[in-house]
Amino acid sequence: MSEWSHLDSAELFRRYAPFVANFLARMGVARSDVDDLVQEVFLVAHRGGGYAPGPAKPTTYLASIAFRAATTHRRKRQTRSFVKLADDVVSTAGDDRNSPERDADQRRQLALLDRVLDALDNDKRVVFVMAELQGESVVAIAQVLGIPVDTAYSRLRAARKVFRETAEALRLEPNSMFGERLQRVGA
Repeated sequence: MSEWSHLDSAELFRRYAPFVANFLARMGVARSDVDDLVQEVFLVAHRGGGYAPGPAKPTTYLASIAFRAATTHRRKRQTRSFVKLADDVVSTAGDDRNSPERDADQRRQLALLDRVLDALDNDKRVVFVMAELQGESVVAIAQVLGIPVDTAYSRLRAARKVFRETAEALRLEPNSMFGERLQRVGA
């Protein structure tokens, strides 16, 4: 018999909100986003009817929800940062310091980079983007994705190969704004 009893979502929140906030912070969620994600975790718990005794303790139950929320949050954030990079390239297009030729080249290089990234399946793409474009460690990526570290390294290696081959096939220029990234991954 479990030592834990059923807890409705209000009681769950009163007892464990600080635990969830600390867990999210340790998962790398920015302090400015912790409150929103804590709310999201407890909304999921509420929709599920609170905590029901079983093999997991309340903290384990909430940590599993928080992990999924943090992972989803991180993916959205990385998508936003990649989109921001694209927006930055587009926003500098009208800059007086850039020539029309340079603007056109940047847009072309960005479109090619998008095509190269599209050649990766989602599993490889998320590891590649997190490691190569966001600078995350492979160990941290494996933790966040809930995969073995060797699997993360394998996906990164395979993604680099596909990236390099696709970039070469599309002739992404090494001296372009994305060329530095290509050189870093061995293209």
